[in-house]
Amino acid sequence: MIRQISVFVENQPGSMMNVTSVLTEEHVNIRAISTFDSPEFGIMRLVVDDPVRAKESLTKRGFVTRVTEVIGAELKDEKGNLNQMLKILADGQINVNYIYSFVIREGKAPVMVFHTDD
Repeated sequence: MIRQISVFVENQPGSMMNVTSVLTEEHVNIRAISTFDSPEFGIMRLVVDDPVRAKESLTKRGFVTRVTEVIGAELKDEKGNLNQMLKILADGQINVNYIYSFVIREGKAPVMVFHTDD
């Protein structure tokens, strides 16, 4: 399992930079990021090297945060691998709420991040 931190930000210029500035000041490395927006607010989903420090630092500065357990699955860079993983989840009646990927080691397979209902 991977601990992901979600940060709620206003949908305006500089909002995401305010989050990354705090993490930079606190020496927290961002390994993956995914964003979702709505007209007024956005959600930044981050995988970082120190989720506890990230949450504490951001909360202390007034950001609304949430830590969530997500699944990390390393998939080979081959056609159909994501489809196979999604089929396994669907066959198990597991709903996928969102998905994104990142590479944690140069030259290695990407890690797909899944958030499910279960």
